[in-house]
Amino acid sequence: MASNKPIIIGVTGATGIVYAARTLEILRSLKVETHLVVSRSAELMRAYESNISREQFESLADHVHSINDVAAVISSGSFKTMGMIIVPCSMRSLAEIASGVTSTLLTRAADVVLKERRRLVLLVRESPLSTIHLRNMQTVTEAGGIIFPPVPAFYTAPSSVDEIVDHSIGRVLDLFDLHTDVFPRWTEEFRRKRLGKDPHNAAHGIS
Repeated sequence: MASNKPIIIGVTGATGIVYAARTLEILRSLKVETHLVVSRSAELMRAYESNISREQFESLADHVHSINDVAAVISSGSFKTMGMIIVPCSMRSLAEIASGVTSTLLTRAADVVLKERRRLVLLVRESPLSTIHLRNMQTVTEAGGIIFPPVPAFYTAPSSVDEIVDHSIGRVLDLFDLHTDVFPRWTEEFRRKRLGKDPHNAAHGIS
C-alpha cells in the first residue's frame, strides 16, 4: 500500500551500501516517496563496495539532497514525513545525533525526526563496540530512536547475500508499518516446513 508521506533515507560511510540500495528499491516498489541524502564518506564506500555508479544509485530515489544543503525541505519539522532510516549508520553519525550537535543535512534531518517524535531507525555498523558507542546508542534510544544492527537471521536458511539483506530491510520497513513480501515470515506453516516434522516433538530435542 502506498504511503501519502515520504521517508528520508540517509547513507553514511559505514560498510553496507547494499542495504541502502535495496531499501530504496523496495520503497520504490511500494510507491513510497524517498528523499535521499548521502555523506561524502558514503560516496567512497559506494565505489569500494559496489559497481553501481553515483548516477545509478541516486536514480533509485525520488529526491536527492546535497549533504551541505542544510536548508533542504528535510531540515524542517514542518515538512511531513514518516521518519528516517540511516542505512548504514556510522559511529560518527550516531555520535552527532546523540549529541544533538549536527554538522550536515543528514544528521540535521535525523535531529528533526527525533524532535518531531517521528520514527528514526539507525542500521549501525561497527564491531566490536566501545563504551562510547554503546552510550551513544542508549542516548538515541532514550530520545525515541531505534538502533537496528543488520544482524543476519539464519533460521530462514538464506541461500544468498541478497536474502540476508532482504530480511533485514524487510524487518526495518515493518517498523514503519510498510508490509513487504521480500522475506519469509515466521508463520506456523513456515515453522513446520523448516522443521519437517511435528514442531512440538522437535522442540524437546532443542537445548
